[in-house]
Amino acid sequence: MDHEQFLKYAIKLANENVKNGEGGPFGAIIVKDGVIIGQGVNKVTSHTDPTAHAEVQAIRHACLEMKDFQLTNCTLYTSCEPCPMCFGAIYWARLKEVYYAYTKDDAKSVGFDDEYIYKEINTLDQKKTIPFNKIDVTIKEQPFTLWETNANKKMY
Repeated sequence: MDHEQFLKYAIKLANENVKNGEGGPFGAIIVKDGVIIGQGVNKVTSHTDPTAHAEVQAIRHACLEMKDFQLTNCTLYTSCEPCPMCFGAIYWARLKEVYYAYTKDDAKSVGFDDEYIYKEINTLDQKKTIPFNKIDVTIKEQPFTLWETNANKKMY
């Protein structure tokens, strides 16, 4: 299969998801060495999980398949340009590249608008729509100190 064929498959998954009433119009697959190792569709409403986007579902599936939390040398094919959350997940998974069919503007035209999130990311904590508040606490065991001294830690 070539890039277009893989992308058409991701779009097919998105279409089936809409027809089945399982979630939004998004589908994604992850390919390594020409083989699909993970796939996902939007399950936000059916799973009552705001993180159940197609790309995240595909990443989770591929990571389980590969038995690794990093997907280096893997390619993501997704029906639509990834949202900010999926963008972050793509980088955390260390994917090699991404191919998509429709843009965030295409998604916006049918009610999926992430622009407010892009704006919020660059807003000061106290001026965000949902305020972020840092509180200084003093405790005996601190997670970063424990992590730093943990001989069995696995960096990522």
